[in-house]
Amino acid sequence: MHIRAAHVDELPLLQDIEQAADASFRDVGMPEIATGDVLPLNELNRYHQAGLAWVAVDQEEVPVAYLVAIHVDGNLHIEQVSVHPGSARRGIGRLLIDHLAEHARTTGIPALTLTTFTETPWNAPYYARLGFQHLAENELTPGLRDIREREAARGLDSWPRTSMRRAV
Repeated sequence: MHIRAAHVDELPLLQDIEQAADASFRDVGMPEIATGDVLPLNELNRYHQAGLAWVAVDQEEVPVAYLVAIHVDGNLHIEQVSVHPGSARRGIGRLLIDHLAEHARTTGIPALTLTTFTETPWNAPYYARLGFQHLAENELTPGLRDIREREAARGLDSWPRTSMRRAV
C-alpha cells in the first residue's frame, strides 16, 4: 500500500470512500451516521490546497482510503480518516495515521488530535491501540472545544464522543 498526497481530481472518489465506510455505522445502531453527509468537495479541496490530504492507493494507484487534517492549537487534528470496506482490516488506517505523525514530526508539530465516538470498536478503542489517549474536558484546547461544539450542533453528541491526543 502506498500513501501519497491526494490529487484534486480524486476528491469525488474520497466522498465515495467515506460514504462506503460510514455504512458500517448502521450495524451498530447508528443509521443517522451511516446515511449522513460526507465532506463536501469544497471542504476536501481546502484540505488538498493546504497540503493536508493523503490517500492510500492500490496497485493501480486508485485511492482506497484517505485522511484529511487541519492545524488546531499547534497540533495536527485528524478531521476524517476513512477506509473503503473492501480494503478494511489491513492496517491502512494505521498507515495513514502514521504517515500524518511522520509529517508532524518532520514539521515540528508535537501531537495529533482527533474527536471520535467512544463505543464503536473502529473508533476510540482502535485509536487507543494506536497510542491516542483520551483527553479530559479540562485538557481540551480552545480549538478542540470549538470542534466539539460544532460537532454537538450537528447532532454527533447523540452518541458518546471523546477527544483524543497522541504525541509524536
